[in-house]
Amino acid sequence: MTTGQAEGALVTAPPTAAARRRITVRGVVQGVGFRPFVHTLATELGLTGHVTNTGEGVVAEVEGAPAALARFGERISGEAPPLAVVETVDGQDIAVAGDAGFRILPSRAHGPSRTLVAPDAATCEACLAELTDPADRRHRHPFLSCTHCGPRFTIVTAVPYDRALTTMDRFPMCPRCAREYADPGDRRFHAQPIACHDCGPRLRLLTTDPADRTRPPRPAPGTDPVADTRRLLADGAIVAVKGLGGYHLVCDASDDTAVALLRHRKARGDKPFALMARHVADVEHLVRVGAEERALLTGPVRPIVLLRRTPHPAPAPGAPTLSDAVAPGSPDLGVMLPYTPLHHLLLGLPGDPPGPRLLVMTSGNVAGEPIVTDDDEAVRRLAHLADAWLTHDRPIRIPCDDSVVRISDGEPLFVRRSRGYAPFPVPLPVPVRPALATGGDLKNVLCLAEGHRAWLSAHIGDMDDLATQLAFEQAEAHLETVTGVRPQLLAADRHPGYRSGRWAQSHTDGRPLVRVQHHHAHIAAAMAEHGLRDGRAVIGVAFDGTGYGDDHTVWGGEILLADYDGYRRFGQLAYVPLPGGDTTVRRPYRMALAHLRAAGIDWAEDLPPVTACPPDERPLLARQLERHLNCVPTSSMGRLFDAVSSLAGVCHHAGYEAQAAIALEAAALAAGEDHGPGYAFALRAGPAGPGAADLVADPAPVLTAVVEDVRSGTAVPLIAARFHTAVADLVRRGCALARERAGLTTVALTGGVFANTLLAEATARLLREDGFTVLRHRRVPPNDGGLALGQIVVAARTAGAAVR
Repeated sequence: MTTGQAEGALVTAPPTAAARRRITVRGVVQGVGFRPFVHTLATELGLTGHVTNTGEGVVAEVEGAPAALARFGERISGEAPPLAVVETVDGQDIAVAGDAGFRILPSRAHGPSRTLVAPDAATCEACLAELTDPADRRHRHPFLSCTHCGPRFTIVTAVPYDRALTTMDRFPMCPRCAREYADPGDRRFHAQPIACHDCGPRLRLLTTDPADRTRPPRPAPGTDPVADTRRLLADGAIVAVKGLGGYHLVCDASDDTAVALLRHRKARGDKPFALMARHVADVEHLVRVGAEERALLTGPVRPIVLLRRTPHPAPAPGAPTLSDAVAPGSPDLGVMLPYTPLHHLLLGLPGDPPGPRLLVMTSGNVAGEPIVTDDDEAVRRLAHLADAWLTHDRPIRIPCDDSVVRISDGEPLFVRRSRGYAPFPVPLPVPVRPALATGGDLKNVLCLAEGHRAWLSAHIGDMDDLATQLAFEQAEAHLETVTGVRPQLLAADRHPGYRSGRWAQSHTDGRPLVRVQHHHAHIAAAMAEHGLRDGRAVIGVAFDGTGYGDDHTVWGGEILLADYDGYRRFGQLAYVPLPGGDTTVRRPYRMALAHLRAAGIDWAEDLPPVTACPPDERPLLARQLERHLNCVPTSSMGRLFDAVSSLAGVCHHAGYEAQAAIALEAAALAAGEDHGPGYAFALRAGPAGPGAADLVADPAPVLTAVVEDVRSGTAVPLIAARFHTAVADLVRRGCALARERAGLTTVALTGGVFANTLLAEATARLLREDGFTVLRHRRVPPNDGGLALGQIVVAARTAGAAVR
């Protein structure tokens, strides 16, 4: 008590001086309701100031009591909106300004773009409730969304993420939407895709004349495009439906005739179609759905989830039926649930007339071309495929196919990383200067990287077609726009004929171009996504169909001792001739005959690939192999799967990539757990010379054993299972020898062959039993869709571009 203060007098502490901080939040913080969240949080804590979007992210200046500022800093990341991903929160003390209230300021577009654009998100529960509520003004509106859901990446034209920089800029907000957009207490406060029946976008149904399909389609006479489309689907029509990232070709999945017609028109062969179901319950009688699969199906991304089929599904009362033509011969069904309001409407809301409950949803494109996004192009390019077009007037800025995911060992494994994930970055363990990797020519995905982030594009496709090459250029330009990365270094595959590599070569503009060996890139991608830093080497097992080797042969059955700086070829599958290249890929019986000849096994008439080969083709093939005419040596494990698939009588003609291997996996799954011992590869020392491996795995004993089993009448599932066991055991033995000689204890499993979960899980289990740390892909696909990530990190090291 100070001198002169009366005893018992009230002591009042001096007021705490106000402070002010500038807080920069980086990550996925635009287009997810982050500024409204900051506004609400600051107001609740009695803080003044403002918040805005910039190229860096969200920047807030907050002023008030130091304790309130501290609570603000704690809660800004822990209570962020559902779709937000907060990477960093940086704070800086600045001078007090004496603001009155808290405001949201217009976005500032100057400066470099370093924020992260959000992926597209599935319709949230709140919006779905409005969609189904007859009393709500957005009842049945096909484009309702809010800050927690809806289109993002596919409509963004530039950053910062504002309506004027999206394809929604052509739709002026009606007065009611404008009030919601400006109301800090509303769920649609600064929701850029905000829309309603009054302000658009709007659907339109176009139909063809069944008697003359050459005439251009015309607007349908009905007043409800959705109801009319549902009737068309129920009547067996094929409809091109415009979605978030492009058109789908849609038909009733229970209609045998409609599915077969779509398969015929699209020249699909036996390649499986994806399904869209209204509820998980509509497919539970057909597939096995675990907790992890259910979470993917019902979450905010809603990819296509590959689900194992039930071997003998029993018809469930009231459950929808499925045409056998949807996925013939496949061990899986690719299933997704509705992820846009339009999808929910097409599958029917409560009270709607009955309609199809399972829909085929396949990419709207001609085989080998990218998904169609432009409306006029859809009418033109899909004219021979569709009977009608359900379209709308909101442009799609960038194509984005559906992602394809499966659960393996309890975790997601990407087959295709696209909608819902692109362009969210993969963190890099080593910071790099701005770089662009062009990926491969199959399943092309490109990658931009800077610092600790690598942004992968959506799935682009196979680069054989001019339309895909144009889509590649569009995707590259768009990714530069939304990331702000201006690459100073280019990376590409070493294959001299790859179009992705030729594009890089013609676009260097004085920038260095690093050519990265295919399988080294696969292994580096697995290392990078698991955060391995410089100097950490692994045993990389890279099994796939095709990769250009150092000795100018076709690699694909490789064990490399690798880090980011380089690799040594430790093991390989023995070379066999690949007669005729792509011709043999499409005809697995040719690969089987090539392997039989290499193993010294006669082409006897009792062997399935011999009888599958036309009699007039056999002598020509024999002469081709004898004289090595157009026969590139290959060590491909993918081609060995093809050969065994044909040798076992499973698949002699492949209508789509990896069909023979997928069919062989399906057969092996039918064998169950008790299939006896597997076959065994012979291991021998490799020859000296450039590109030669220390260790060579000879498949001749495996082929001999398969032939014996075929001749003895062994069941095909047992043959398939024993072969899978042999490959897993080969990896186990090869890695044990690599550890013995090089002292490495970490194994990366990569390449398209390891999309085979039966093989991948068995191999990983054996390696873990032997004390290895096993790296499997979880952020990017093991196939060529993940190649660009590995190219980035290898090129950065090779060119000395890593940031020190």
